This record gives sequence, C-alpha cells and structure tokens, in this order.
Amino acid sequence: MIPILEQHPAFVLVDKPAGVHFHSQDGGPGLVAQTEAQLGEKLYPVHRLDTPTSGLLLLARSAQSAAALTEQFAAHQVEKRYLALSDQKPKKKQGTIKGGMAKARRGAWKLTPDRDNFALTQFVSASVVPGLRAFLLRPRSGRTHQIRVALKSLGAPILGDALYGGNAADRTYLHALGLAFELEGQRFEFWQPPTQGDQYLLPELSDQLEQWREAPPSWPKG
Repeated sequence: MIPILEQHPAFVLVDKPAGVHFHSQDGGPGLVAQTEAQLGEKLYPVHRLDTPTSGLLLLARSAQSAAALTEQFAAHQVEKRYLALSDQKPKKKQGTIKGGMAKARRGAWKLTPDRDNFALTQFVSASVVPGLRAFLLRPRSGRTHQIRVALKSLGAPILGDALYGGNAADRTYLHALGLAFELEGQRFEFWQPPTQGDQYLLPELSDQLEQWREAPPSWPKG
C-alpha cells in the first residue's frame, strides 16, 4: 500500500516508499499505478522521485490541476526540501553547489563547469551522531540525480547510494521532506519526516529535524 497523506479535490499527496519505481516496469505496477488502484481513479504525474528516494510526491486529480502544478514545477516555484545522510566528511558544511549536469557512465550523471542543463542546490548540514551528518537541501532546479551528484561533489556521497560512491546501507538515505506551493489562491505546506531506514529513525535526527522546521535556516546565497 502507498501511504496517502492528503486528498484534496485537485491533488493527492503520497509518501513514496524507498525502492518503489515511479512508473510501472518489469511487469510490476509503479507508484502511479498503485495509487490509482488504491483510489480507483486516474491520476496525473506532475513531478517524480528516483526509485531509491522516499518522501512527498504530488499526483494531480485532473488534467487542469496537472497543467497548473506542472507549470509551477517547471518554473521552480514549488519550494522543495530534501533530507540526506552521509557517513563521509564533506568539503564544506553549508553552501551552494552549482554547475552543468552531463551523463556519465552506468546511468550516472556528473557535474561540469558548463551552463548546459544547469543545476543549483543550496544546503546546510549538522552532525547527528559521531560519523553521521544530516544535510537539509533546497534544490533551485529540477535535474535528474541533482542532489545525489551534488553531495558526491562535496566528497560526502549519500549513505547507501552505491551509484555515486556511498557506503552500503539498508537503503539510500535521500528523502523528499518538504513541499510548499500555491494552487487556486491557496497556500499549501507539507513536511513529512522519513519512516524507513535505521539511521533515519535516530532520535538525534528527529531533534535536528524539529530544529530545522521550527527555525528554518538562512540559505547560502546562490
């Protein structure tokens, strides 16, 4: 079952489990198809999450709502927050990561000095327990694997993200934590901490997330 967090006349908000494909493949239903089956209605994707990523994901309930939401995502008007964990020391503890995105080997991407397919990510971080650091990230663009590439470029690949050099773990520790947007004149803000993964359930991390939610950080300049 896909956890459904909100049912609005214009959209459905789900908490995507880690490891679930967005689209149906290999003979099995993906997240969209599973949610459609649960609700008994057609849904319209407006953005997506990588298979190993968990967290907040919107599905529109009409073509009209889908067009309005898709336009906001394309214009980077939707505020997104991601939570990642790494067990490796970053080159810097907060800042902005920017550059072009180009395809690399084995389905991976890499950061380049070019402006083509430009990606920009702001981040802050905090130590959770010795040897484990939490990153709160604010992507200002929506490129494939953007956050995974950004953290690799810091020398702190995401824990469990083998494609980008992360150490082995029970999951890839990347979660879509927050979404905020406006629709039909109304403001929506959602925040959903992760529920899967031993490291995500540490009480020290819960305390840090509460701090970030109650006192949002001052984001580094882009």
